[in-house]
Amino acid sequence: MGEVSRRTLIAAGGALLAPCGVWAAGPSPVAKTTNGPVRGYVDQGIKVFKGVRYGADTAPRRFRPPLAPRAWTKVLDATAYGPSSPQGSRDDQPQSEDCLLLNVWTPGLRDGARRPVMVYLHGGAYSNGSGSSPLYDGVRLCRRGEVVVVTINHRLNVFGYGFLAKLAGPEFADSGNVGMLDILLALRWVADNAAEFGGDASRVMVFGQSGGGAKIATMMAMPAAAGLFHTAATMSGQQVTASGPLHATERMTLFLAAVGLTPERAGEAATLPVARLLEGLAVRDPFTPGGLYFGPVLDERSLTRHPFWPDAAPQGLKIPMIIGNTHDEARAFVAHSKPDPFALGWDDVAGRIAPEMRVDIDPDHVVAAYRKLYPDYSPSEVFFAAITAGRSWRGAVIEAEERARGGAPAFVYQLDLPSTVEAGRLRAMHATDIPLVFDNLAARGSPTAPSAAAQAVADAMSEAFIAMAKTGNPNHPALPAWTPYDLTRRATMVFDADTRLVDDPRGAERRLFAKVPYIQPGT
Repeated sequence: MGEVSRRTLIAAGGALLAPCGVWAAGPSPVAKTTNGPVRGYVDQGIKVFKGVRYGADTAPRRFRPPLAPRAWTKVLDATAYGPSSPQGSRDDQPQSEDCLLLNVWTPGLRDGARRPVMVYLHGGAYSNGSGSSPLYDGVRLCRRGEVVVVTINHRLNVFGYGFLAKLAGPEFADSGNVGMLDILLALRWVADNAAEFGGDASRVMVFGQSGGGAKIATMMAMPAAAGLFHTAATMSGQQVTASGPLHATERMTLFLAAVGLTPERAGEAATLPVARLLEGLAVRDPFTPGGLYFGPVLDERSLTRHPFWPDAAPQGLKIPMIIGNTHDEARAFVAHSKPDPFALGWDDVAGRIAPEMRVDIDPDHVVAAYRKLYPDYSPSEVFFAAITAGRSWRGAVIEAEERARGGAPAFVYQLDLPSTVEAGRLRAMHATDIPLVFDNLAARGSPTAPSAAAQAVADAMSEAFIAMAKTGNPNHPALPAWTPYDLTRRATMVFDADTRLVDDPRGAERRLFAKVPYIQPGT
């Protein structure tokens, strides 16, 4: 992937991490958390606390559930982002196993205002990123909607999802989901500390893009997550099924071999140097393209069923939900692959889409269908459209359908507003919705430059998410009436220069791929 779009995607995973915001003169606010006091700063009237500890150092408990931190009495500075989980991406952000830290933006402390709390889960699949990207800065959301914003760091890749239960014994029975357990610990911290930060523990919304959305979908099926959040929004992030324990064990066996351990010595991975473990992430996955997949595991402990198969987990049906995707999702993933996908001829398309759709369907039939549906499309446009529909969009459609069948339909959106990356040729690519929802178009790493049209969409989307956090319904006066998704109309809010509600957008594409089974990447 080329540098511009690569950096944009990394930003979506939380890797463009330099702190943003301007400190204001005046007294530094001090919050008294349940673990100890922390001192933040003020940015444009918003009180900001960064790097606040919600869990103990995970290094002594690698591959095991997190613990609450040891309490402290001295006021600790909370003015800079803390380290992210060890990961393969490289940026200017420190990395450490001591990463159970979060960031809070709030209009007020201890004021009894009972504001909704919006907790954002970062992208980067389950392997990269942190809650510290400038795109996730919460100042503008707080100023716009009188809400509290929280972003978090938690364990990733092998540290958060390396499944050792079948290899290293009962001590590591929870290893395949400790990253998810970190998130639940953070949400318990939110419940315990909401009032101190002017928030309402009974109105906690989780929202997240890409891997962050997948984590939310996973929590919909985790019994231990019940009651920890009350509304949800996923942005280009789906988790229809989790990894099975047998495949997760096979992946971990390959990983162990890469770091010089046999299955009999699997427990020794708990004490290997971090750098050694990171080297093992380069192993190719035996089941899906790319490096080893690490994600939540159906371990019969934290996760006892798949989130959206064979239906939507009943636990999650109690939670009002937004499900969204971008129209040109996959352009960001493959735009700089070789040969150049923007220079394809018709004889090239079927061969190029075959490995990218992630579903088993005749690629020649797909190309013919797209040429009939969109006779003006170029070979490249057919390529990008087909792999988006077969790969990225499909899981979101399934989740929306299962919510509808379960009697708790979601509010569904599609983002059509094009990004400005590479002169706009990547269109409404993956991660384009992040700065719109946060109203952070001017932030470093934003894939869309500020403009009147883009700001209008940012206004509509950010207000919809704020309304969702406040009431469980995203409708607001500046938005066309947004009705939930059902299996008849399939109503979808299309965010664009002319934001509108559309019934079953891209319905012919949806039906084309509905004839073949969907396999969740990583399953």
